[in-house]
Amino acid sequence: MTRVLVVEDETALATALAQGLRKDGFIVETVADGLMALDMGLRDPFDVIVLDLMLPGLAGLDLCARLRAAGLSTPVLVLTARAGENDQLSAFRTGADDFLPKPFSYRVLLARLHALLRRSGSHGASMLTAGDLVLDRASRRCSRDGVLIELTPREFSLLELLMSRPGKVVSRRHALDEVWDLALGDESNVLEVYIRYLRRKIDLPFGRHAINTVRGIGYRLDPDGG
Repeated sequence: MTRVLVVEDETALATALAQGLRKDGFIVETVADGLMALDMGLRDPFDVIVLDLMLPGLAGLDLCARLRAAGLSTPVLVLTARAGENDQLSAFRTGADDFLPKPFSYRVLLARLHALLRRSGSHGASMLTAGDLVLDRASRRCSRDGVLIELTPREFSLLELLMSRPGKVVSRRHALDEVWDLALGDESNVLEVYIRYLRRKIDLPFGRHAINTVRGIGYRLDPDGG
């Protein structure tokens, strides 16, 4: 599962972010002090960092600069009430990857986190594999054990999302946002329908169980192909 470090000294906001991200399938650690965050960021393998700029101990920009100076490439999303152009430029110059002014929409923050994770993860990989399950992004072809599997464009996009994060949970909300449209509500069952379509094509004919349901959160693809 994807690990997120939330560095925020506003207790209510940090708590709300942690609750929302956990519901969406992330493992979340929160810290309110810049120096403590520096220690955690260098010591623990986080996948992405959400960073407030106004922090006790060590300011957010200084924290980001020190992480980059130490060679850490973990994506950093900056949150701040200071939304001026110079503030944004300063954040990017010190190594931030994205900038979100307060107040912000949680859905927008979630979408930006996923965009950062995509760029830092399987960026540039044209071939995705999970055991004998192969997805070729360049030719838009899928095969299992050498057998070509015909997928619709939507099925391909959903499988691509799952295979780009093997062994990690993809939340329902993330899948709906990425493969369909932000306007789809959480009550839509379109994801479950397409998961069934995929299982009938990539799993059942081969006696496999690659796509696993993580109850109450979303789905996970077995990195070994099931």
